[in-house]
Amino acid sequence: MDKRIDRAGFRRMSRRELLKMTPLLALGAFALPAWRGALLAAGDRFNGWAESLWYRTNHQVPTFPDSALVPLSRFPYNYFDVLDPEIDLDRWCLKVGGLVRNPGEYTLAQIQALPRVRQNTRHVCVEGWDVIGNFGGARIADFLRLIGADPAARFIYVECADNYYESIDMACAMQPNSLLCYEMYGRPLLPGHGAPLRLLLPTKIGYKSAKYLTSLEVTNVLRRRGYWEDQGYPWYYSL
Repeated sequence: MDKRIDRAGFRRMSRRELLKMTPLLALGAFALPAWRGALLAAGDRFNGWAESLWYRTNHQVPTFPDSALVPLSRFPYNYFDVLDPEIDLDRWCLKVGGLVRNPGEYTLAQIQALPRVRQNTRHVCVEGWDVIGNFGGARIADFLRLIGADPAARFIYVECADNYYESIDMACAMQPNSLLCYEMYGRPLLPGHGAPLRLLLPTKIGYKSAKYLTSLEVTNVLRRRGYWEDQGYPWYYSL
């Protein structure tokens, strides 16, 4: 009898001790270089999945009065490689491919022919600053209808003149404040702000709003997720 009690007590103690050791085991797993990347990637995927559950595609983001705008001259320039990749604006076009009925090259004039949206929204940078600016452009959703994008597709992937690249989920692309932005404060984009065309995604962190767009692909499979994301930054990063 005493032996049976001892064995039962040992099993209970073992379970308690194992539970106490779980945080240490988890920390130990992160300390192993072979496991660290996989664990961090799994955590990022879980966070993105959890955030996507409450992301509302049709929900308008907060907009602000003109009195809240930072002056254009004080809107920070933030760039990946060069401030101005020296795009030939007269010959620029956006190359479109992937799961679309109408692939090809689209001029800025064709994008500007879509309904124009102007909005005062907040831009939040991962570096810790945020500003309210005035942005204008075409809804990404309207452009996707123009090119005949597959409504069941999962992602939009873009590449840029400065070798930057980025991707977003389709829910973000269809959100009504998500723009193919070609102007700020009623003027064409300045080179430092991404001329002639950039993404403007007020529901996402700033590095998702890629500048100097040159190509756009509608896809179900991402070969690359994003410049910063492929170096460990979060991919979904909804605000």
